[in-house]
Amino acid sequence: MSQEQLTRLVRYFESHPYQPDQTLEEMRRDFEQLGAAPLPDYIRAEATDAGGVKAEWLTTPEVEVGRAILYLHGGSYVMGGIGTHRELAGRISESARSRVLIIDYRLAPEHPFPAALEDSLAAYRWMLANGVNPSRASIIGDSAGGGLSVATLVATKEAKLAMPAAAVCLSPWVDLELTGASMTTKAAVDHLVRKDELAVHAKRYLAGRDPRTPLASPLHADLAGLPPMLIQVGTAETLLDDANRLAERARSGGVEVTLDVGEDMIHVWSSFASMLDEGQHAIDRIGEFVRAHTP
Repeated sequence: MSQEQLTRLVRYFESHPYQPDQTLEEMRRDFEQLGAAPLPDYIRAEATDAGGVKAEWLTTPEVEVGRAILYLHGGSYVMGGIGTHRELAGRISESARSRVLIIDYRLAPEHPFPAALEDSLAAYRWMLANGVNPSRASIIGDSAGGGLSVATLVATKEAKLAMPAAAVCLSPWVDLELTGASMTTKAAVDHLVRKDELAVHAKRYLAGRDPRTPLASPLHADLAGLPPMLIQVGTAETLLDDANRLAERARSGGVEVTLDVGEDMIHVWSSFASMLDEGQHAIDRIGEFVRAHTP
């Protein structure tokens, strides 16, 4: 483990604690600044309209044109977008040798549930309508985007659309009730995701809906029939039990699940690949998984 790199990251986030008096606009600004990073020259970004949803295709030189990924960003359903996750999605494009469609789904509270799900499903429909073969397609998402990825798969099944061949969930948030034990037991070591902050964002997203609604909290959905799934989560995460319970529930529904638990790893550590060796290792693992299931 690159302990010095990890320690440096943890100390940075310790020195920038959650501020409950921040406005949502200030949170969005800070999140955009944290995620903003210039793309390497070899990653090409091309803006597009994916079924009415703002999106970008990301490609790298060794991409196999027939392989495609739909990427759904994190940000607790209230923050983030293409700009905050372009670098991570681009690195995944390189590792998976796949085109990546990253979308700007609508955010709460301006657009509460099910707006984000409607947008992700519209983008996936658009991909299928524009020649993407589902046998070479994957859905990947981090944090809230990980939960949205599972919800999109369930909605795809309910709509009787062709299912993608693989799914990857990075530190997924799948329980908007926040009932996982790690919400408390990991609170002292997770400086990125706090239960009280998630509770506020969950209310913004749900807008009065039951937090156990399956397409909002896919931990409660019927996961039978979903494609092989890779789940990555760190032991220093309040969302550890979300990932563990998602893996258990998916397996009970007959889904092939690979659960990668990173010792001492922080929330979506792959997003820090430029400064953490384990982040790039996680991306390499994602690429291997996608290529194996979308040959």
